[in-house]
Amino acid sequence: MKIIVNGACGHMGRALIAAAESKDIEIAARVDKYGDTPFKEISEYKGCADAVVDFSHHTAAPALCAYAEERGLPLVIATTGHTEEEAECIRKAAQTVPVFYSANMSLGIALLIDLAKKAAAVFPDADIEIVEVPHNRKLDAPSGTALALADSINDEFNNEYTYVYDRSTRRQKRDAKEIGLSAVRGGTIVGDHDVIFAGEDEVITFSHTAYSKNVFAKGAVQAAKFLKAKPAGLYDMSDVIEGA
Repeated sequence: MKIIVNGACGHMGRALIAAAESKDIEIAARVDKYGDTPFKEISEYKGCADAVVDFSHHTAAPALCAYAEERGLPLVIATTGHTEEEAECIRKAAQTVPVFYSANMSLGIALLIDLAKKAAAVFPDADIEIVEVPHNRKLDAPSGTALALADSINDEFNNEYTYVYDRSTRRQKRDAKEIGLSAVRGGTIVGDHDVIFAGEDEVITFSHTAYSKNVFAKGAVQAAKFLKAKPAGLYDMSDVIEGA
């Protein structure tokens, strides 16, 4: 299998290349707008490939989608923070080619999301809080993973719950239909996520800890393999879980 890596010089791009090569996957092209690579834009590469994997920046989505559609290539998008316009490009591309789009490329996070949804159905009266702790260089808060966790739980309640990010400006009792999201930033922590279901007389906490960025790189490689021979459509880690 041959993949094009967009964002090849970033932390995740380098981890992805190492993970791919360890699985005997050939790197067809290294693309990075700001790095020392043969290609600055993905449109410059005209050679053969079996998939495109992006670990660059959410703003690259429109160009990547156009390239994947034009070439008929499966596309793995491993970035977050997309605008609605960028998200629409992703949905449109999925009508033509298989697109793998996940807020977090860890298989463990996909399992955490699945468990959180099941817990929401079993404990509908619990107070739900999500705490996420990535490194001090992370720009967006809450993380895309924390929002994906909240959204999956909210789906179980027909999206009736509101999200609360800060309680410092109000002095009132916690509303039963809210999901609290707390963002902590510090050091070189790769990523911790806790989902807390606080009920009457008992508390259930689901936790996931990533000790290395390699877990996300391996997940992206797994996603690229998963898309092989898949029809056009929008896929995520839940599809990998279901197929396991």
